[in-house]
Amino acid sequence: MKSFYQGKNILITGGAGSVGQALCEKLLGYGPKSVALFDINENALFHLRQKYSSQKSDKIRFLLGDIKNLDRLQYAFKGVDIVIHCASYKHVLECEYNPLDAVETNITGTTNVIQAAINQNVKKVIFTSSDKAANPSNTMGTTKLLAEKLIIAANDYGARTTVFSCCRFGNVVGTSGSVIPLFRKQILDDGLVTITEPSMTRFMITQETAIDLVLMAGVLSEGGEIFIFKMPVVRIGDLADVMISKFGNAKKVIIGKKPGEKMYEEIMTEEEMSRAVEGTEMYVILPQMRIGNYSKYTDYPPVKTMKTSAQMDPLNADQIRLLLEEARV
Repeated sequence: MKSFYQGKNILITGGAGSVGQALCEKLLGYGPKSVALFDINENALFHLRQKYSSQKSDKIRFLLGDIKNLDRLQYAFKGVDIVIHCASYKHVLECEYNPLDAVETNITGTTNVIQAAINQNVKKVIFTSSDKAANPSNTMGTTKLLAEKLIIAANDYGARTTVFSCCRFGNVVGTSGSVIPLFRKQILDDGLVTITEPSMTRFMITQETAIDLVLMAGVLSEGGEIFIFKMPVVRIGDLADVMISKFGNAKKVIIGKKPGEKMYEEIMTEEEMSRAVEGTEMYVILPQMRIGNYSKYTDYPPVKTMKTSAQMDPLNADQIRLLLEEARV
């Protein structure tokens, strides 16, 4: 994998976010020619510039911009070999209350990324999606699903040479805005933990695993695939109990489901399963319209069954503790 990224010019949209920063750190160890962090958050980019200035790295570029601005993307993508598209609105509740903004960023922004990548002859684009794109019940998941469709369809655009593919994550453990740092803050600050529904289940993935999935997708992709790592399931009530035992006493308060939330998640639909194959660590959903050479997946067996998070055995308390330790929570 290291040799694939060595000497390449790489750009990460949403590069100042948790996953974007971690991708940058990992990629710097692979010897790229440059890594550009493209983000709308001026303050976050400023602090990242200060952080890396002490390392005197001339490989990192900090680009302030909005993916809704096609002209800005065209300029930023000049000379770029690989784009990792992480920029999006990711919070279910905020997207429910602000659906137009979610559409403009997650769909129009992705359309701009596609157009700029084709125009600037970017070699590969990897889009980071969500398990909420499978049978979506909320605005965020719906916009992620349509963004996936746009990314996959981009492989059929005329004489393009850019290869487009997707990755689906579950909940990335410990990233900013996720439930784990929220629980921790509530325990330490208030002694009161708000739980939507204790029996709610979610697929969980560590940040390190999520990064490995993205980088592996870049190496493997032929065009139009959706890569999904096999992920454990956590029951939200159990997660709260483990975190209370880890960080201190706290009272649990059940507040009920928020708008747009589901009791369980899926990682692929029944239709997607019919064209999916299974590796040791991941599933690969192959595109309906085959435009590349997919012979590398010949030895992957087809996916026979797929369970929702509610149908899988959740991690027990000890396993949740280990997951938190792996994520350095």
